[in-house]
Amino acid sequence: MTDTARGTSRRYGSRPTMKDVAARAGVGLKTVSRVVNGEPGVTPDTERRVQDAITALGFRRNDSARILRKGRTASIGLVLEDLADPFYGPLNRAVEEVARDHGALLINGSSAEDPAREQELVLALCARRVDGLVIIPAADDHRYLEPEIAAGVATVFVDRPAGRIEADTVLSDSFGGARDAVAHLIAHGHRRIGFLGDQPRIHTAAERLRGYRSAMAAAGLPVDEAWVSLGSTAPDRVRFAATAMLDGPRPVTALFAGNNRVTVTAVRVLAERPRPVALVGFDDFELADLISPAITVVAQDAARLGRTAATMLFRRLDGTDGPPRREEIPTRLIPRGSGELPPPADS
Repeated sequence: MTDTARGTSRRYGSRPTMKDVAARAGVGLKTVSRVVNGEPGVTPDTERRVQDAITALGFRRNDSARILRKGRTASIGLVLEDLADPFYGPLNRAVEEVARDHGALLINGSSAEDPAREQELVLALCARRVDGLVIIPAADDHRYLEPEIAAGVATVFVDRPAGRIEADTVLSDSFGGARDAVAHLIAHGHRRIGFLGDQPRIHTAAERLRGYRSAMAAAGLPVDEAWVSLGSTAPDRVRFAATAMLDGPRPVTALFAGNNRVTVTAVRVLAERPRPVALVGFDDFELADLISPAITVVAQDAARLGRTAATMLFRRLDGTDGPPRREEIPTRLIPRGSGELPPPADS
């Protein structure tokens, strides 16, 4: 007869304790503690009885309580911008692998690009006494973290720097990658190049715009402000901006898209045009090499970003001192076809 048939019910959230194990095995708490922690001083017969009780009750050692007594929780927090963005998958996995190598648990969450939600999530993780934080910031003011950092919470910012505080930071070379992308289009004959970017307050968007302008200036090419559009990455906004650039009085012959979400919308817009338009996107994305023409991209090494940030974090936790560090990871231009299309002969 099952427990349910006997009328008993499971009490969810009420886990068996060492006291329960001791009572079932007929031993003291200290004996259970020795068995659980692999300490000597227990006879084989007693150890067997304790192990049988552990198995029967489904007891699990409370590592968090044990480690808290030592002052470390063996856990770190990762705050991402958007868990659905494929860019963050390799980054998340790399941080998790480094954490695992250090015997730590990774807890992650998404700010949904909302500064208030970022602060709420970060402070919730701190309240749970994580040892350190890796943050892809949505906010531009991180002074709320100063008391936590002063209390010993190691913190590393990734992809974008912290706002209004000094902290360890790992970035991609957004400026250099954007400059290379636009120079590549210029080398293939384009003189009127549009830039579709993210929100101007975002560090990466501003750096990619700066790279775009730098490449145009280096080639002696003027920039018509109608060729530049920064804002939401929502498809409707990007579609409207791209169409305006392509149909304006001085239409662009090429587009540079500032991130993978913008690039995907640009691909859809260009697929509807009567003749091909050159395109380079910042960030690689799934199936980019299978589209016709395949999409030329500036690829970031998301895994290296995550691995570098997590390694920097654990070095701080292991006692590395000194001023905040800033490390920049290079990008890589991958020519695939769309960025090598020439401008129309009549342009």
